[in-house]
Amino acid sequence: MSSPSARVYISLSIAAALITMGLKFGAYQLTSSVGLFSDVAESSVNLIAALAAFWALTVAAQPADREHTFGHSKAEYFSSGLEGLLILVAAIGICMTAIPRLFNPQPISDLELALGLSLIAAAVNGGVAWILLRAGKRLRSITLRADAHHLLSDVWTSLGVVLGLVIVKITGWLILDPIMALIVAIHIAWVSMNLLNETIEGLMDRALPESEQAVIWATLTAYQTQGIHFHALRTRVAGARSFVSFHVLVPGDWTVQKGHGLCETLEKSIMTALPGTHVITHLEPLEDPVSWSDADLDRSHHSL
Repeated sequence: MSSPSARVYISLSIAAALITMGLKFGAYQLTSSVGLFSDVAESSVNLIAALAAFWALTVAAQPADREHTFGHSKAEYFSSGLEGLLILVAAIGICMTAIPRLFNPQPISDLELALGLSLIAAAVNGGVAWILLRAGKRLRSITLRADAHHLLSDVWTSLGVVLGLVIVKITGWLILDPIMALIVAIHIAWVSMNLLNETIEGLMDRALPESEQAVIWATLTAYQTQGIHFHALRTRVAGARSFVSFHVLVPGDWTVQKGHGLCETLEKSIMTALPGTHVITHLEPLEDPVSWSDADLDRSHHSL
């Protein structure tokens, strides 16, 4: 039985956003707390981001075509970038609401029921975030991981607001409400910066992690005893897909069939070790000096 697609998981996030928005808005209406308002604002962003993520995953799932020969997997970065920007906008909006309350604190009513609603919303977001994180790692989806981290930040936001309001209830210090809202704003702005940085790295064709490159080199090293060399290893990540290319240098008296067979074996070995990877090899004769003309491109790597 096949596992659910990324879009199924993001649909779960959409449902969670709708539920938590309703719960948090009810809590805000009961209390008029600016801290709870900040929580509602972040959940509103969750919904917009989840809808954008669903669109991005739909585009990313489309097969390669004449105009997009490497597929559409980079569409996921549009979603994570939009989510980062929306979180930043939410942080700014929270600050604009909270700062005036620093100078004019407002009383808070019906606190017990409001806190109960907020804790239920946090539990919903926490459960969905855990599911999305596991799915994002398994499916190699930056969109699911970004949405999961956003939901986790929402959980910490809710818990922070609840703690702040409990202290307000105990001490009567109303100014703690806008202070907690500003702390929430700073936290989610930090989350926003991290998401935007990961998006930019992806759009800049970031190389595979060192751990995955080590898997590739380990596969290639096993063929050294056959007098085979490798260089010009290039890797990049595009959403859920990875791309690997390198040159294979073999004795010039090998037949085309033998060289081709070796390249096929190498490609299949790497794709088995790193699922979701597309591998391109370039066969060259060891004896030809031209074959080594691009070896200097390996300065940041080691060639075999």
